[in-house]
Amino acid sequence: MERIELTRDCEATQVPMGDKVVLEKGCEVMITQSLGGTFTVQVPAYNGLFRIAAHDADALGKTPAQAATPVGGADLESMVWEALKTCYDPEIPVNVVDLGLIYGMEIHPDADGASRVNVKMTLTAQGCGMGATIALDAREKLMMLPGVSEANVELVWDPPWNPQMISPEGRERLGLD
Repeated sequence: MERIELTRDCEATQVPMGDKVVLEKGCEVMITQSLGGTFTVQVPAYNGLFRIAAHDADALGKTPAQAATPVGGADLESMVWEALKTCYDPEIPVNVVDLGLIYGMEIHPDADGASRVNVKMTLTAQGCGMGATIALDAREKLMMLPGVSEANVELVWDPPWNPQMISPEGRERLGLD
């Protein structure tokens, strides 16, 4: 864990409730996870975990992660899946794809050559207050892809998620195998 003093006020999302708070300049935080461009920090003064968005990386003295450059010749479907693999639950070091949280993805071409992307995803627990935050993170990353005119990420609960949905890569990362 890396201990840091915030260089400016920044908005954070309380984990797992999803409440927005402002962490003040000078507040001491410890980075517990830095994946997909976002940061999970432990804040002793607030006695809890918080997620700091990529656009506030400078408050931690970090450089915001740049959007991935599409690999030459990659089709939109591949780019969508790669973008979704950069989205993480702030408490679990496995991306939403490998956690088995993505239930479906559809691409609908528009007449102007751009495309609308619809994603159905779930969470590991229905009561998780971070759902809207994770879905928004996924939507924002999809909207950064070339050729995407609209992205919709819908949270669904059927079928209920269970640990057997985790990919072999995710299971290895979590030490489940």
